Amino acid sequence: MKLAVSGKGGVGKSTLAGAISLLLARRGRRVLAVDADPDANLALALGMPPELRSRLRPISEQAGLIEERTGAKPGTFGQMFSLTPYVADIADKYAEPWRGVSLLAMGGTRQGGGGCACPENALLKVLVQNLVLERDEDVVMDMEAGIEHLGRGTAQGVDAMLAVAEPGLRACECALQVEHMCGELGLRRVVFVGNKVRSAQDEAFLRSFFAGRDFFCALPWSDAVAQADRDGLCPLDAMDGPALDMLSGLVDHIYKEVEG
Repeated sequence: MKLAVSGKGGVGKSTLAGAISLLLARRGRRVLAVDADPDANLALALGMPPELRSRLRPISEQAGLIEERTGAKPGTFGQMFSLTPYVADIADKYAEPWRGVSLLAMGGTRQGGGGCACPENALLKVLVQNLVLERDEDVVMDMEAGIEHLGRGTAQGVDAMLAVAEPGLRACECALQVEHMCGELGLRRVVFVGNKVRSAQDEAFLRSFFAGRDFFCALPWSDAVAQADRDGLCPLDAMDGPALDMLSGLVDHIYKEVEG
């Protein structure tokens, strides 16, 4: 399964991406978690200890690797560089294992648009294509709202986009923007998930806003999960039974949609 997770900043998409990755690993799946958000919070969402997090280096910041694979130094313009660099070994060499999940940090693309002609973006583009289209394992990608790492052909290889929203107009509008961008790229399967729901009114608002769309569940606010986040611990370990059941059901739902 290839799953991308997106949403407005602060809605908990990294927490959900980490939790889903760990749940898949518990099921015995081979899982590659990809942090494609420049804010890079997925390691914390997986509960990685500081000594492991310190070893993670985003691919976009590894100048030697970029020059080796593309033939050009990062940050330079006007040079000839390869648009089809070799990337098949990068995930195996640079991903950090933790609790049955391998985590690869992508880093951000250069400002001014993900399509700028520079060796960093060329490497990231081909790397994402490889992760989505070629890897024989489950891939969970924590995206930013702009989903800029996905190109047209790559998006069509993603089985589903998980659009996360909290009960608020800005977060919900952002989720619809994600859906719109997915449609432009040819990614038709978008599943909506509510998060940080504090009341029946919150859930009703979300279900009404996303009426007619694949809105799967509304995850309740959890003081324990918030405390785990503050303490740098794994949020999944702090989730109660109902929330875990919802997440497990979400994974089953996506598998069922993909198989169908």
